[in-house]
Formats: sequence, C-alpha cells, structure tokens
Amino acid sequence: MQMSAVRYEDQLPVDSYGPGFFRVQETLQEGAMFLNADGVSPWGGYDDLAPLINSIESYDIVFVGTGADIAPLPKDVRATLDEAGVAIEVMSSPSACRTYNVLLSEGRRVALAVLAV
Repeated sequence: MQMSAVRYEDQLPVDSYGPGFFRVQETLQEGAMFLNADGVSPWGGYDDLAPLINSIESYDIVFVGTGADIAPLPKDVRATLDEAGVAIEVMSSPSACRTYNVLLSEGRRVALAVLAV
C-alpha cells in the first residue's frame, strides 16, 4: 500500500493541540483561536462572535470547539449566530480540530473557532 501526504491548498491545518494551546504552521497559539482562509487569530470566545460573523463569506461551516468536552452553546450565542446565518457544528475542541483538518484536506470551505482544552 502506498501512502501519500495530505495536502492543504489555501488554508492552514491544526498541527497539534494540548493544555491551553494549539499549534498552527509550527506557531504556538495560546488560548482560544479562530482559523479560516484569512489565517489564524486569537479568539475571545463566546463574547467575541465578530470574527465568525464578519468572515461568513469565506466558509460554509464553522466548527466550534467547546473545550475538553462537548457542551451546548449559551442560548444568546446560538441565537446571535443563527440570526447572522452562520452555519455551525458544536463539538469538543479535539474533535473540532480533527474534523476541520479532514474537511480541509478534502478542499471544503471550513472555519474553526475553538476554546483551549
């Protein structure tokens, strides 16, 4: 069986994550982060929905990582994102990172907003 490397075209994958950090393109991102076609940036969590809303044209779905365990989004956060037309999928941050990378490798238009583990 021949193995081939996964190629990511125009967007950065998550290289790794751990307690309080994510690594993207060999750069350590401490705390929560937002990652889309424009790159990676710190994210202020549920009080900082502007990056998700303002970049809605660059992705079809955003994976929201809620930390070490899956948890429902606060109702006001969910309502704000729904009203803005943001398509979201909520899961634990490790699952969100893995799912984001898989869909990104398929050439899908995805974004990632994750709280640190």
